[in-house]
Amino acid sequence: MNTSKYLAVLVVASALAWRCGAEPVRVAAPDTASIALSTAIRLALDQPAARAAFYEAEASAALVGQADRFPNPELSYLREGRQAGTRTTTVQIDQPIELGNKRRARVALAQEAAGQARIESLARRQAIRADVIAAYHDVLGAGHRLALAQALTDVARKTVDVAGKRVAAGKISPIDETRARLAAVDATTAFTQATAAQAIARTRLGALIGRPSSTIVLADDDDRLPDVEPLAALLARAGDAVAVRRARGQVSARQAQADVERAARMPDVTLSVGTKRDDQIGRRQAVVGLSMPLPLFNRNEDALRAALRRTDQAGEELAAAQIETAAALTAAHTRYEAARNEVLLLRRDVVPNAQAAYEQTLKGFEYGKFTFLDVLDAQRTWFQAQSRQWDSLDDAWRAYADIERLAGPIEQH
Repeated sequence: MNTSKYLAVLVVASALAWRCGAEPVRVAAPDTASIALSTAIRLALDQPAARAAFYEAEASAALVGQADRFPNPELSYLREGRQAGTRTTTVQIDQPIELGNKRRARVALAQEAAGQARIESLARRQAIRADVIAAYHDVLGAGHRLALAQALTDVARKTVDVAGKRVAAGKISPIDETRARLAAVDATTAFTQATAAQAIARTRLGALIGRPSSTIVLADDDDRLPDVEPLAALLARAGDAVAVRRARGQVSARQAQADVERAARMPDVTLSVGTKRDDQIGRRQAVVGLSMPLPLFNRNEDALRAALRRTDQAGEELAAAQIETAAALTAAHTRYEAARNEVLLLRRDVVPNAQAAYEQTLKGFEYGKFTFLDVLDAQRTWFQAQSRQWDSLDDAWRAYADIERLAGPIEQH
């Protein structure tokens, strides 16, 4: 094969590689509608993981009504004596009466627990939303890398064929053919890895949205990145982040528990009302009584002390949550900006320059200015630049998902 035909093969293959590198391979499923990101989030929020947290919140809300119930009265029957005519029979109702605002404290604790359950439900939904954003774009990125690996494999195979024919014609060294074959093996390995990575990404997304991975067709294939608020604005909203709200709710719950333990120090009174029949005198008598425990040995002091210390602990955990959320937001924002800048640099300069260098090396090889190894190196550099672009895009989307997980809008029920 002469040099012009060899160049034609490589140029056509390069054009194919460039086109495939820009457009991901899609696995189309007949009679299956494409799924946009918003649809994927909606589907994921209707899956068992989100519903389970919702039911827990509903259960906790039901316990608020239970905490507001009065204690049940107790009916008792007492008979003294076995011989007729001398027996005494007493029937009475004992009604416990809670003192020290025990019921109010108990209701407040149940309300705080219900609030915590609602926060946990919202946190779970927000985490699912962030997971879907990351998984969705993992699938898109995996498609791009698979297309790129396929293009590189095609070029490598054609290069091996051309190199073999040129070795047979005595135009190049057999070493160049060996190098071409090694490059083809590397390309095949990269294609196998990209295929596995795409399958894993699709399986993960399918598990989140409740769809078989083989039927997933993604609608959004836009490589533009979303706008992210400045770090100062994100930090200003950090006080309402889910982690901080959870810790703040825990402080309130601990305080309510301390109120319950404080109220428990007040003994309850039991009111007894009944009737007593004495067979010896042949008449009934009313029975009225009050009883209460004497707080001589147990005044619930240790339980109250423990509740107060746990309240202090919750306060410290709130402060830690505020610090950790601010640090995590700062790190995620920094990662996003770094990845975004790298994507722009690669897209604007590195990838076009790598393509131009490859084309110039290919043309120089035609005139004997470069070796076959130079062509392979330029080709590899071009493909690596494209692969790095998609990797950086994935990093940016993962950082964006972390920002949404920490301070993004909360998906309501």
